[in-house]
Amino acid sequence: MRKIQFFDTSLRDGEQTPGVNFNTREKVQLALQLEKWGVDVIEAGFPIASEGDFEAVEAIAKAVTKMTVAGLARCQKKDIDRAYEALKQAVDPQIHVFLATSAVHREFKLHMTKEEVLASINTHVRYAREKFAKVQFSPEDATRTDKDFLLAAVQTAIDAGATIINVPDTVGYSNPTEYGELFAYLISHITSDEKITFSSHCHDDLGMATANALAAIENGADRVEGTINGIGERAGNTALEEVALALHIRKDFYQSDTSIKLDETKRTSDLIARLSGIAVPKNKAIVGGNAYAHESGIHQDGVLKNPETYEIITPQLVGIKTNSLPLGKLSGRHAFIDKMTQLGYQFEQNESDALFKRFKELADKKKQVTEQDLLALVADQGRGSDGYELDAVQLQYVSNGHQGAVVSIKKEQETFVASAIGSGSIQAIYNSIDQIFDQQPTLLNYEITALTSGEDAQAEVHVLIECSDSHEKISGIGLDFDVLQASAKAYVQASAALKNRGVLV
Repeated sequence: MRKIQFFDTSLRDGEQTPGVNFNTREKVQLALQLEKWGVDVIEAGFPIASEGDFEAVEAIAKAVTKMTVAGLARCQKKDIDRAYEALKQAVDPQIHVFLATSAVHREFKLHMTKEEVLASINTHVRYAREKFAKVQFSPEDATRTDKDFLLAAVQTAIDAGATIINVPDTVGYSNPTEYGELFAYLISHITSDEKITFSSHCHDDLGMATANALAAIENGADRVEGTINGIGERAGNTALEEVALALHIRKDFYQSDTSIKLDETKRTSDLIARLSGIAVPKNKAIVGGNAYAHESGIHQDGVLKNPETYEIITPQLVGIKTNSLPLGKLSGRHAFIDKMTQLGYQFEQNESDALFKRFKELADKKKQVTEQDLLALVADQGRGSDGYELDAVQLQYVSNGHQGAVVSIKKEQETFVASAIGSGSIQAIYNSIDQIFDQQPTLLNYEITALTSGEDAQAEVHVLIECSDSHEKISGIGLDFDVLQASAKAYVQASAALKNRGVLV
């Protein structure tokens, strides 16, 4: 069977989702989980974009042991040099060079002629090949590029040393018929002494990203690019978990195999959802809460008689267990560490000590601590708040129906305290936090969900705030047994990220 490579860009293209900001620690955590899921290549970031992006790419290059680690670069030598510096310690480094080729991009963004575009591709792909054994080239907005010129751009990149050609549907313009035919055309018309890997990269503006990616595979693509849960700019990218399951369930049709460990799918999806602040819709294919639920009486009757009547995917296939072995307040360190090992986690002594302490605090409040609770604790500890930590929240009733709040936040050895009133508890808490950070962001969205069922479920709060000056959007997540504490944690995290946000060049 053909081997289809998976190229994950959740940490680069996925982070371009409005409000999503991963710090370096989170990116390393996500990279290690993606490696466990079986991803072949991870696009760790855009090293020239900021110091934070450079540090994250460098940290991932050092941390992973199996995946190819790629860095993005424009057709500029300074971008390529920066990517080389960030990736030089990777086990298997790759550079991803791109330049727009469509008429609208050439005229209004690049202000370049066709000849100038081809010359730039030739110069910069050759320069990249001097530093990297693996060079990928992307003609940005390929699906709106004149077919003959697109072929000329791709052939120029191949002649200059690129061995991987990505064909991006940058604005989600194409459809499966057109996109598949474009791959067939390019593959049949290029000439090369080396084997060229063709890759798809689709956006979901018209809801066809997954279908387009599969059409590319049908027509000769050996690599698919996308993100977990389909996060990304505008309507998002190809959801890699959808492609992985489609290739597995319909192996009879696609005759293709992958390195994806399907039973790590749900865990990978949950981690991305928590750290990105973008919850998975209930009706989302593969990983949504209702993906394996049956409410119709006819469906329920059929599933009870034989699950295959209405289920083509079993929950266990993607890592959703029908049973769990919860821990409680009497569980000791050994049982806790053993359970975390079963879940696939290994921690340093100081990390396990901190997690066990938080587990015991939670176990004192809950009857049972489920696997979902444990996974949430790990994700919450990995996220951090740029050195700021919620210390205490105190509430009191104020006249005229208002609430008062006193909030204290710690950073290293300093403690910051502020008080404010609001028309409700949450508003009072957030007004106090605004005073501490000396910021006045706009709260765009506030969502609260229960991680498990029952009155003792942990609360997970997602907030999205917008800077009043730059209009930059930042998300935050808070997890706690107490709803108000979770709300405060989420807002502190978003406010701290906004305060410390790096500037793109």
